[in-house]
Amino acid sequence: MSPPVRYALRVRLLDTWLEGSYSPSPFHHDRGLTCQVDFLTALPPSQGNTTIQVVVDRFSKSCRLIPLPGLPTALQTAEALFTHVFRHYGVPEDIVSDRGPQFTSRVWRVFMERLGVSISLTSGFHPESNGQVERVNQEVGRFLRSFCQDRPGEWARYVPWAEVAQNSLRHSSTNMSLFQCVLGYQPVLAPFHQSQTETPAVEEWVQRSKETWRAVQESLRQAGGRQKRSADHHRSEAPVFAPGDRVWLSTRNLPLRLPCRKLGPQCVGPFKVLRRINEVCYRLQL
Repeated sequence: MSPPVRYALRVRLLDTWLEGSYSPSPFHHDRGLTCQVDFLTALPPSQGNTTIQVVVDRFSKSCRLIPLPGLPTALQTAEALFTHVFRHYGVPEDIVSDRGPQFTSRVWRVFMERLGVSISLTSGFHPESNGQVERVNQEVGRFLRSFCQDRPGEWARYVPWAEVAQNSLRHSSTNMSLFQCVLGYQPVLAPFHQSQTETPAVEEWVQRSKETWRAVQESLRQAGGRQKRSADHHRSEAPVFAPGDRVWLSTRNLPLRLPCRKLGPQCVGPFKVLRRINEVCYRLQL
């Protein structure tokens, strides 16, 4: 059996299908009281950065994205929080994180004790405990992938747009954007006037920003659709495909030659289904 066919047998949805109903995070009664912290790592060098520190407010679901030169130490993580988050929103009562070395170190524990912040560590092998920041990681990854698939070294310049896109999402339960939950109003984000300038550098920036903003709006539309189909809808049996159906193939286990695997496509295709081998395996025409 050829390698492409062997890899094709692992056709499945990109998001793992889970058994059992969804258990929501505890409700928080005010913004800034609890935040979640995680990292997007293994990004290609861009403006000297290879990592994004992701911070999510549990009440409003809003996020801050902080590019960093690499995976930070405990002290660097705390300093980034103080510089980019605490000075805007104040010091939270609780910080939720995984059990990475930054968050289990004595430096992190002592730093937070001095600030009066309690530390909550997620259970091992249960990322849903930090689910909000995990979802933001996925959305930010999709956003950067859509812009930087062919130019992975430019992702850092799009991080502010990714943050704007995420915080512009309208939450289904409140019918407000995340910006509105934090600020009390929806800020004007891209007021580009139609008149053109005779300054080439300014005009180039405006045109590039217009194109990026249109892509941001499309990203918001798609993200809204994903939110509407989320939670328990994704917890069911895998779909059944018939010969002749066309399906997308996950690239998770494909040896693709890409300049940056992290910002490469998550799936390729669509490919024609030739036959069903068993409940979860199919032979595709590649």
